[in-house]
Amino acid sequence: MRQGVASSVIDYRLTEHAELEMQRRQVSRECVESVMRAPEQIVVGFGARKIYQGRVSADGKTYLLRLIVEDWHTPPVIVTVYRTSKIEKYWEQS
Repeated sequence: MRQGVASSVIDYRLTEHAELEMQRRQVSRECVESVMRAPEQIVVGFGARKIYQGRVSADGKTYLLRLIVEDWHTPPVIVTVYRTSKIEKYWEQS
């Protein structure tokens, strides 16, 4: 279920878990900010969460960066962050 692309989200909060996962998975804050500002897709996640996703380059490869977001909070809360090489698995065609 694709939600489409939303307007830019500039103000958000990272959970402690999300910050730890960013460090562990070597995802920069700049990449997270880029996807929050201009997500390529927003898809429905579990429990009313949304998944903001965008393609990023690292190590000469293209990955899908997925941000699990609870956007009913003010500001929205990023619960966790990860990147995957399985773009086709998660990318929703229109």
